[in-house]
Amino acid sequence: MPTITVTSDYRITIPKEVRDALGLEPGQQVDVLQTGGRIELVPVQPMQDARGFLKGMSTELERDEDRL
Repeated sequence: MPTITVTSDYRITIPKEVRDALGLEPGQQVDVLQTGGRIELVPVQPMQDARGFLKGMSTELERDEDRL
């Protein structure tokens, strides 16, 4: 597991192997989540990347009668 250092102006550098594995590009946005004593960085994916991710999903499902 790579270790990083926080600089005096609170910047970090994401290690190259992590950037490559996640396909991060300069200027890409990353969400920062703080959970307990942890910080998680989650790459923000453009909405157009989500297009078709539910392809093939069945739309035949039981509905409550008040939702028909």
